[in-house]
Amino acid sequence: MPRATVFSACLLILAHSAAAADLDVPITEMAGDGRAATCAGSIVAGLDPAGDGFLAVRSGPGTNYRKIDELRNGDVVNVFEGVGPWVGVTYGRVSDGWPDPCANTGPARRVRDSQKGWIHSNWLEDLAG
Repeated sequence: MPRATVFSACLLILAHSAAAADLDVPITEMAGDGRAATCAGSIVAGLDPAGDGFLAVRSGPGTNYRKIDELRNGDVVNVFEGVGPWVGVTYGRVSDGWPDPCANTGPARRVRDSQKGWIHSNWLEDLAG
């Protein structure tokens, strides 16, 4: 197979992967002044272990949007905004040196974390009271 064809195929695969990671409905972090958190920590809870055992992460606030990932009981999320019973979240590990994900000190902005999406709020419990 010629090198140009292999290179073109690789570019096509990379472009498809990047598009799949994009959300159909972006998540917005509210404006902040540095004194109050701009998101809230929650934990996934109440999923039936005898059922499918996961909470679908979707590309937008509703079941009509693509499923892009899965969360399980005990997974921790940062909740940024809500649309009806759906909430925009980030999840996964944060590396040392990254800024606090809930500490926006400027105008409202799109959430840029790589692990993000929309989940149904029925399966969340607040971490702080």
